[in-house]
Amino acid sequence: MTDDQPAKPGGEPPQGMHRGLTSYGDPDFSMFLRKAFIKGAGYTDDALGRPIIGIADTGSAYNPCHGNAAQLVEAVKRGVMLAGGLPMAFPTISIHESFAQPTSMYVRNLMSMDTEEMIRAQPMDAVVLIGGCDKTVPAQLMGAASAGVPAIVLVTGSMLTGSHRGERVGACTDCRRFWARYRAEEIDADEVASVNDRLVASVGTCSVMGTASTMACLAEALGIMLPGGASPPAVTAERIRVAERTGTAAVQMIGRGLTPDRILTGKAFENALRVLLAIGGSTNGIIHLTAIAGRLGIEIDLDQVDAMGEETPVLLDLKPSGQHYMEDFDRAGGVPALLRELKPLLHLDALTVTGRTLGEEIERSGPGFRQDVVRSRAAPVYPRGGIAVLHGNLAPGGAIIKQSAADPRLMEHEGRAVVFENVADLALRIDDDALDVTADDILVLKNIGPKGAPGMPEAGYLPIPKKLARAGVKDMVRISDGRMSGTAAGTVVLHVVPEAAIGGPLAYVQSGDRIRLSVGRRELALLVDDEELARRAAAHAVAPPIGARGYHKLFLERVTQADQGVDFDFLRAGECVDRIPRRCGALLRRGATGGTMGEFDDARGRFGESIG
Repeated sequence: MTDDQPAKPGGEPPQGMHRGLTSYGDPDFSMFLRKAFIKGAGYTDDALGRPIIGIADTGSAYNPCHGNAAQLVEAVKRGVMLAGGLPMAFPTISIHESFAQPTSMYVRNLMSMDTEEMIRAQPMDAVVLIGGCDKTVPAQLMGAASAGVPAIVLVTGSMLTGSHRGERVGACTDCRRFWARYRAEEIDADEVASVNDRLVASVGTCSVMGTASTMACLAEALGIMLPGGASPPAVTAERIRVAERTGTAAVQMIGRGLTPDRILTGKAFENALRVLLAIGGSTNGIIHLTAIAGRLGIEIDLDQVDAMGEETPVLLDLKPSGQHYMEDFDRAGGVPALLRELKPLLHLDALTVTGRTLGEEIERSGPGFRQDVVRSRAAPVYPRGGIAVLHGNLAPGGAIIKQSAADPRLMEHEGRAVVFENVADLALRIDDDALDVTADDILVLKNIGPKGAPGMPEAGYLPIPKKLARAGVKDMVRISDGRMSGTAAGTVVLHVVPEAAIGGPLAYVQSGDRIRLSVGRRELALLVDDEELARRAAAHAVAPPIGARGYHKLFLERVTQADQGVDFDFLRAGECVDRIPRRCGALLRRGATGGTMGEFDDARGRFGESIG
């Protein structure tokens, strides 16, 4: 009998070694053959009769963020066996942000398919997903959501911070900061080489609120990770203990029937969106949550996310929106400390992998204690959610900006466009002293969207032209249809939909055009009249891909836009079962944020001074 076959009357669905039997026309022979081969590894019938917990192992020599994966696998195995299960580790694709060409996002969907199919193909009653670096956790959750087997996330944890000439540093906000200083000729080649040795002090993911840390926090907020599992650094004993407890929890999930669809509900995604806004999280979090939700038929309304941001201030004082690092967040109590502050804004009845609700887990985490990393809603780091959603004739389908990491002086700005047609054009001209550009101009980069690049690389964080950097310019308005790293800061408009490569209005922008950005009005406008835009559109031809084959061809033909998570259209659920967020704005009017708008504007001004 296979998983696709119904159980016999009065019987139970197949479990353990009986799950997903290869069909040879004789189920008993299929089981006989399977056991014969696995016994070659030394297993006894007693071991093979226990619940099987798959462990997705993403260790790779190319992935230092997962450098502790082998140790985590062993700890998970210990936890599984303590609970009476049989652990079975298996490899999947591993993605590292700096070692994936053309971009890690390009292979996220492939990793999700690998994860889903390996969960389906191999007998397991539950699965532990060990991920960490930016795209691995979303890929695993996308695959697990589609596979439908009880799943629990274990992240590898953040790296430790280092020290450069007495200054505390960590990847990768400080990577960008020191590189910008080098481009501006404020430091020399010897110093930038020296700091390169100090930025990454251990294995683990970025030590700031980049995409990896963001996805770890969101997994905990979704309830698909053990409480307190997001923040312990990679090289700590607590990270190993979390791994052991995760293995035990995976066994317990089987009897409770805790499949992903019971945990990853609309309410869970609303909680995660709330946390994304409150941590000043990576803009990539929006794309990944949209993709995961899409696998379950849940649509995310970006305009309602924006409204949610008006009542959800940034409470976490971590780089790049603040000053601290992930190890500080862990010492401050981690995600449970943040959830305690957000409690009035959360769906406390959302189910978690423990079988308890989020509200119950917040109560179990105990009282808070004095610390300065997680702020109260009365004294936020930034008065509104970290991400704002923009619309206008330049982005009919929307665009986003990480307002908590932008320069307040540029968030209401009109300037002349300086246009780069693609990444190659950018690399060729950005540092040319002959480039016609001033600090008041707006840098526009086209063709780095899902299809245009392909894979929507993190090139949206355009470098400041070198001649302006030397003159002391630290920030400019930058616009693209691509992404930027969660570790980056600046007035950067991203995820413009539709992208230039499919004929979106961004494709028609020309150098010299005027563009208006108004974060207050949520506007992104190309100040060119409709007749001229229509003329440019008529003259614009979308070039078909040349020489595409294999996965590249599949990607170009089936990838969706940013507002649908850049997933493949055929992997999304066939119908919409929920649309979230459902309600925003009422809490703001009741003063749930704990301060007046005037107080918020004061806080915004203070924060702006610190980053300007």
